[in-house]
Amino acid sequence: MKLAGLKVLDLSAFLPGPHMTMMMADHGADVIMIEPANDLGEPVREIGEKTADGVSVWFRNIARGKRSLKLNLKDPDGLALFLKLASTADVVVEAFRPGVVKRLGVDYDSLREANPGLVYCSISAFGQASSLATKPAHDVTVQAMAGLVDLNRGQDGKPAMPCIPFADASASLMALSAILMALYRRQMTGEGDYIDISMFDSALAWTPNVLGPTFAENRRPEPKQMRSFGGSAMYNIYPTSDGAFLVLGGSEVKFAANLLDALGRPDLLEFAKLPPGPGQAPLRNFFTETFAGKPLADWQAFLADVDCCWSWVRDLKEVFDDPFVRERGMVMTDADGNRHIGPPIRFRAEASAPKLDVPAFGQHSEDIAAETGLDTEDIAALKARGTI
Repeated sequence: MKLAGLKVLDLSAFLPGPHMTMMMADHGADVIMIEPANDLGEPVREIGEKTADGVSVWFRNIARGKRSLKLNLKDPDGLALFLKLASTADVVVEAFRPGVVKRLGVDYDSLREANPGLVYCSISAFGQASSLATKPAHDVTVQAMAGLVDLNRGQDGKPAMPCIPFADASASLMALSAILMALYRRQMTGEGDYIDISMFDSALAWTPNVLGPTFAENRRPEPKQMRSFGGSAMYNIYPTSDGAFLVLGGSEVKFAANLLDALGRPDLLEFAKLPPGPGQAPLRNFFTETFAGKPLADWQAFLADVDCCWSWVRDLKEVFDDPFVRERGMVMTDADGNRHIGPPIRFRAEASAPKLDVPAFGQHSEDIAAETGLDTEDIAALKARGTI
């Protein structure tokens, strides 16, 4: 597998870092979760619904295939153990509030002297040395500050809570990209690097399609008039007669022509050629009235042979029960019948091979300690003291 032989130490928690390192584990990396030596470890072990075996769905889908090291970094011997691990690691990931790793003695500068090839990635809300570096934040705070919650306004003009933790997700993907870039460069130079990933920066980086009003006309966006948020008739959500919702998702004129021909209204095509906003109101009104006239099943049958972008609003149960999701390998079932989200990265030559087991808290602590050269007596002493 692509990342076989890489050792990753993951100090992060919750979603951005753990999800990213799980993707690395899916492709062969040896990922060691460094879990705090408290009564819980990774917080998401106890967050959300759990399957019959007592494992939270969230934890199962960020921790599979990893090893768990329970470790008290505030204990000098615990710190020494971490430093031994880091001296042979390829990647370290952390997501503490800026300044914490320095106080703990596990920051990049403390590790690189013994391991100049180390790639060290910090994920934070607003960056490591910015004026907002110490401001506490989770995903929705960052999305609000990045202007994304403002875009998430319905036709009533009120912002709604985001349904996807986009700042978390985009930071995770940026971190993975940066780490792989740094590892590629290391192959040529032998030198690692330090990576400062900000959730705020990552969210802003994904806004090219909605920045037209701001960059071109120096004004705030009006979401309900914009292509992506309801201003386009062919990029919109329409209720059907049975309370379901049909989605049109492609505003290209060719798709509008195909749909309007099928509906017997090619005369309305000129409205689809106008910019998103008030000018398309007659076409939006036509679709609203038309789709409200029949149940979803009728429209599914009607649209099956129409070459345009369409779907219907599905809940997650419907999605993960869909055979297509299994066809794509995006749902996997372990030996105990628990479902996992599948890996989205596919290679022709080297397929991923996710290990579907999830580690118990501290399950691998003794084995990992032994790998650093500690003998059985030292390991027993650390365990008795609660350091591991």
